[in-house]
Amino acid sequence: MILFNIGDDELTVGELTIRGYYLGSNVSYNVKKMVENDYLVQERSVHDKRSIRVRLSQKGTELKNMISAMFVRHEEKLKGSEIKDEHLNALNDSLKMLERFWASQTNFSGGF
Repeated sequence: MILFNIGDDELTVGELTIRGYYLGSNVSYNVKKMVENDYLVQERSVHDKRSIRVRLSQKGTELKNMISAMFVRHEEKLKGSEIKDEHLNALNDSLKMLERFWASQTNFSGGF
């Protein structure tokens, strides 16, 4: 998903964290592995030498394009299924409620 979220942009790890709702340490580790495996190119920012920016390599772009094509195929198959927009909207609402519930549980005071 990180490759898909970067797309054609050039971002910092911090921007990825904000855009993709990833945990910072997860993003750093995954970016490092994707750089090592030639899916991402990592460069220091021209404007701020402390900042490191990442973008997709050719290999990363090819994988992102395959993922995009897969999403299109899945969308087309969903259109022909019993799963309708109102089902997906209801599911999305339920997931949002679960997310709010879990977020509220992080504000506990002691104990489990």
